[in-house]
Amino acid sequence: MIKMQKITVKELVCAVHGTLLCGNENTVLAAVNTDSRSVKAGEVFLPLKGEKFDGHDYIESALKNGAEGCLCARVPETLQAGKFYIKVEDTTLALKDLASWYRGGFDIPIVQITGSVGKTTTKEMIASVAAQHFRTLKTEANFNNEIGTPQTLLRLGAEHEAAVIETGMDRAGQIRYLGEMVRPDIAVITNVGDAHIEYLGSRENILKAKCEIFDHLAPSGVAVLNGDDALLNTVSYPQRIVRCGESETCDVRVTDFSDHGIDGIACTVTTENDTYHLTVPAPGHHMIYAVSMAVAVGEELGMTKEEITRGVRFYEPAGSRMHVIRLPENRRLLDDCYNANPQSMASSLRVLASSEGKTIAVLGDMAELGELTEQAHREMGALTRELGIDCVIAIGEKAKKIAEENPVKAKWFADISSAMTTIKREFTAESAMLVKASHSMHLEKIVEELTKA
Repeated sequence: MIKMQKITVKELVCAVHGTLLCGNENTVLAAVNTDSRSVKAGEVFLPLKGEKFDGHDYIESALKNGAEGCLCARVPETLQAGKFYIKVEDTTLALKDLASWYRGGFDIPIVQITGSVGKTTTKEMIASVAAQHFRTLKTEANFNNEIGTPQTLLRLGAEHEAAVIETGMDRAGQIRYLGEMVRPDIAVITNVGDAHIEYLGSRENILKAKCEIFDHLAPSGVAVLNGDDALLNTVSYPQRIVRCGESETCDVRVTDFSDHGIDGIACTVTTENDTYHLTVPAPGHHMIYAVSMAVAVGEELGMTKEEITRGVRFYEPAGSRMHVIRLPENRRLLDDCYNANPQSMASSLRVLASSEGKTIAVLGDMAELGELTEQAHREMGALTRELGIDCVIAIGEKAKKIAEENPVKAKWFADISSAMTTIKREFTAESAMLVKASHSMHLEKIVEELTKA
């Protein structure tokens, strides 16, 4: 259920470019619901269609459960009395149209974020900073696709003074599609890496797909880019561009980096306006990009130095993204198993290598790398050897190449269940263990098992 500001059926029909088949156009709606099981009075049921399901099959049930009416691309044979039915061409497109129309009712600064690596981390950091001055809506978890993005926008309410929206992609055209709804004032691209290269073919094509974010950037808007990314440094647009990173050419520059291991980092960020001495309660050199971009956005929003500094200090990681779990006997579990690609896995391995005591890397398959698959996994195996990781546990058919590149320290297992005994045995006192793979490997099961134990 997505609670929104109240609208009438008449407004809904107009927003989704639909046709009212029957029902009262003055009925007031307070929420959109795509789940027929939880729908209730005051809500409209929006049946989505996927590869293995069709919400249209549950329209009758949703209406009996209390929905005031429904949208439908496939009209039911029998229409229930007292309910409204709005005919649309496609319900997913209708959800987009509704969110786009609804977003138009809010004159607040909106930040849209995309990138190959670090989208969610950057979103959380920018939202943490923005929240020190504005009542801020942010994308929950990683609800950043054709369904999650409109659902996020529909959560906007009168209380919100700013929004930070994460948008993901795995094909060309997707960021443009999402940007039609978001229409940002500030567009952020974290980097251009190898994620989804299987579908897009090259980093150059990935760059083009990411730059679709500018198609709907306000003419007076600002682009905040990774200034250390070679491909992003080729980007030129009419809107003002602020580049962030360590390079001397960056507008927002990071210096004096200090690595405190899994306890976090410290750095200095210098802009045209001020100098910020910042501490970040999250590990890894890669955090400097989220930090510098958050400083850039904070200044664009007119925030004070104290607000920006406090927001960085209060940052908390979302979900299984370099979440440090401290267990008895000084065992530290680095839960970074939400997703993986070569760039993010390399960053996580470097954080692990900086940890005190025995270091263990539990690494699974990285997906959607296409022709780079074998090379990328071999490079990760070589990196574990170069960094001196004490024990490597590789899981999955693709991850077998990780183990092959570090035969002395690495062990390979076909699946989680066969690896679990070794994982528990190796996770001894005074040790640090990294768990990382693409989401499809479901290595969160390992984290759950270890924390339960």
